Amino acid sequence: MTCHRLKTESKYFNDVLYNRKSFEVRKNDRDYQVGDRLTLLEIRDNGDYTGVSLERKIIYVLLGGQFGIEKDYCVLGLSK
Repeated sequence: MTCHRLKTESKYFNDVLYNRKSFEVRKNDRDYQVGDRLTLLEIRDNGDYTGVSLERKIIYVLLGGQFGIEKDYCVLGLSK
């Protein structure tokens, strides 16, 4: 299991925080695997870190190159 620390814009961070969004679309450059953990770090529009973070577990990985997802990207299904 790997823990990935990822910057996330406030508008998307809050959607994950309040359970309105249970997925992340990311460049597939980290070999994401089911069971890995994501630590999402909230950043403002100017890129500054707010000091707030949350953790989610990857429960599904949909690889790009299908369903209109670019080849170098993936969709990560998340749970608490």
